[in-house]
Amino acid sequence: MSQDKLIIFDTTLRDGEQSPGASMTKEEKIRIAKALEKMRVDVIEAGFPIASPGDFEAVKAVAESVRDSTVCGLARALDKDIDRAGEALKGANSARIHTFIATSPIHMKMKLRMEPDQVVEQAVRAVSRARQHTDNVEFSPEDAGRSEIDFLCRVIEAVIDAGAGTINIPDTVGYNVPAQFGELIRTLIERVPNADKAVFSVHCHNDLGLAVANSLSAVMNGARQVECTINGLGERAGNAALEEVVMAVRTRQDIFTCNVDLDATQIVPCSRLVSGITGFVVQPNKAIVGANAFAHESGIHQDGVLKSRETYEIMQAQDVGWSANRIVLGKHSGRNAFRSRMHELGMEFESEEALNEAFSRFKDLADKKHEIYDEDLQAIVTEANLEAVNERYKLMALRVCSETGETPEADITLAIDGREYKATEQGGGPVDAAFRAIEAIVASGTELQLYSVNNITSGTDAQGEVTVRLERAGRIVNGQGADTDIVIASAKAYLNALNKVMDSAEREHPQLGDV
Repeated sequence: MSQDKLIIFDTTLRDGEQSPGASMTKEEKIRIAKALEKMRVDVIEAGFPIASPGDFEAVKAVAESVRDSTVCGLARALDKDIDRAGEALKGANSARIHTFIATSPIHMKMKLRMEPDQVVEQAVRAVSRARQHTDNVEFSPEDAGRSEIDFLCRVIEAVIDAGAGTINIPDTVGYNVPAQFGELIRTLIERVPNADKAVFSVHCHNDLGLAVANSLSAVMNGARQVECTINGLGERAGNAALEEVVMAVRTRQDIFTCNVDLDATQIVPCSRLVSGITGFVVQPNKAIVGANAFAHESGIHQDGVLKSRETYEIMQAQDVGWSANRIVLGKHSGRNAFRSRMHELGMEFESEEALNEAFSRFKDLADKKHEIYDEDLQAIVTEANLEAVNERYKLMALRVCSETGETPEADITLAIDGREYKATEQGGGPVDAAFRAIEAIVASGTELQLYSVNNITSGTDAQGEVTVRLERAGRIVNGQGADTDIVIASAKAYLNALNKVMDSAEREHPQLGDV
């Protein structure tokens, strides 16, 4: 088989957003999309336009902002879904509609309540309608891993005849294992008469920890598109991690007969951007993008790496962007230098006022820490966006007293709809006292599900990035905050989550169906 291209289809903005609490604003989706474009991702699935007005606007904004990557919108095999996706993608330089319908016996019977003939008819109708909006149409038979092979072949042949140029085979519930899944892909390509007229794709979930392995097995058996997410983000246990798929194919060119066009040096910066926006921290031992991915603790390993890197490293850290963690600015840096570096990082400002606000935050941070890194700059923009969205509650002042043998106490002043309120509370620690003081004022009725602190850069003067997850009446949100003082960062994160919980114009969860 000749060396050909493996298409990377990133669904961080769609399937990744279905992680509980990972909803993103339109501005955050644009920032991530621009980072994916800079990485030269082939296809960016920007969202599910029919899910809500917010999702429609986000897909529309991404379609109009991205020029070099294809922008995709998801749609059920329904006329209203497809037309809504087509409308959202009008401004795209290159657009794709991704439509799907379930094909497994249990889904057809219990969910769709449709006969197999009806499913084929609706799938064909959906692809034909999508072709009225764009020539680039993808079709997914949902729950393909549990579908009957003969029926799967029948549906795929029919939708290719109708004009689907990409056939995506999803392991919707993460049930498959590599040998079985690879065999399924090979069999479909062999048995479908017009298989040569479409690119076969895979979308694997990670419920058994096999999403990347299943995806790579599929590639070895003829799949030429992999649907994946940054950091493996996604609902339940997540999706196949883009960084792992890309670097596996790059590193093992001895067995993969395809190549990837991505700029891999953008992997780590993009990973950190997604982590900062969603509040999903990357575990230190995560492959490729984890803090320990290229660290060597063992003396034997250290000795070997010093003598010859290849003894224990199969990739170079610089190849995936670790070398990008360099000092760029300091307290004496000017406004133009700040704007220029932000531009290099893919962050633009809509107005001089927005630039001035961000530059003011930068100067405040530069007074607190001597060296400013790219990650700090990204955190500045993320925090500005967090405060700009639905900021009903705002931290005005916080004083915490914590000493040996005494119960920690927090005095807090909040502004709620412009009016100030004060409270003093004690707690098991300074953060607990601060949270109790906030609740003494707002009485939110929420339950704290997660509290996590992560340093943005190295050093004792590093900013602490705090993630707080709150739940109320079944709704889960993540809040983020950053500061060189982790207690203040914690209070910011808690208030950010509260602002999302209390937002009366709640966004619908983007999941109406899944592939």
